[in-house]
Formats: sequence, C-alpha cells, structure tokens
Amino acid sequence: MEKITSFTIDHLRLLPGIYVSRKDQVGDSTVTTFDIRMTAPNREPVMNTAEVHTIEHLGATFLRNHPQWKDRVIYFGPMGCRTGFYLLLTGDLTSRAIVPLMEEMFSFMATYTGEVPGASPRDCGNYLDMNPGMARLLSQRFLDEVICNITEERLNYPQ
Repeated sequence: MEKITSFTIDHLRLLPGIYVSRKDQVGDSTVTTFDIRMTAPNREPVMNTAEVHTIEHLGATFLRNHPQWKDRVIYFGPMGCRTGFYLLLTGDLTSRAIVPLMEEMFSFMATYTGEVPGASPRDCGNYLDMNPGMARLLSQRFLDEVICNITEERLNYPQ
C-alpha cells in the first residue's frame, strides 16, 4: 500500500508550526489542509485528550464564527497522535496566509474564560473531558513560541 502524504514527513525533524499538509482539487475548488503542529513529535509530551478536546471546541467555534473565514472552513480537529490539529479551508492557500487567522484564534483560546461551547451532555459525546486551563496555557505557549515570531522553518515542512 502507498504511504499517505502525512506519513512521508520527517517527524524527527518537525518543529511546532503551521504547515500546508496537502492541497486537493474538489470540483473547481482547491481545499488546503493545514497541519497546526503544537508540539514537537516524539520529542516532547503529547497533549492530553481533555485539552485537545477543549481546543477543538474553542477553535472550531471561533473559526466557524469568524467574519472573514467562516465560509471557507471545512474542518478543524485533532490529529490522532495528539501533537496538533488539522484545519481544512477552501482556497489555494499558503501557511503564511493564515498566520493572522491563527494568531487571532490562539489569542482567543489563550484568554477564553467562559463556558466551553458545546460542553454539555446534549451537545457533546464526552462533555466532561475538558481542561480549559491547560487549553489556555498551551494556546499561549503556541502563540509565544511559534506564531508571534514565526520563521520559514515553522511554515515549511523539513526537507
């Protein structure tokens, strides 16, 4: 069986960052899949499910309500390895093009103190598995260490 694209990236050299994972043609449209890598794979601890779940709820809610981007959002959700998230947007986009959006989203999550959207038994299949405090901490860390001074090596996969 042929390896899928995401398994061809050297995870031993991959840094936290914002990467274009792939681009797909769907009819006349391009869908860009972004790898929002929050931890260094295989070199630092993965995120626990509670904070991943919280970031998923907050991030998806933020993106689907964003005045400029909401109509381009197809999906935002966690990677199975718990080192980051996938974001799918319509359009032929670059990593650099979404840095301002990611800065807004992670700033929102780093300062969010209200009820987690959708964290109720009626709205979510595992509503008790949430950790807003750790989600804020990880979001602030990603802002400080990656987004605020983003470099080319954190926008392009290692060769």
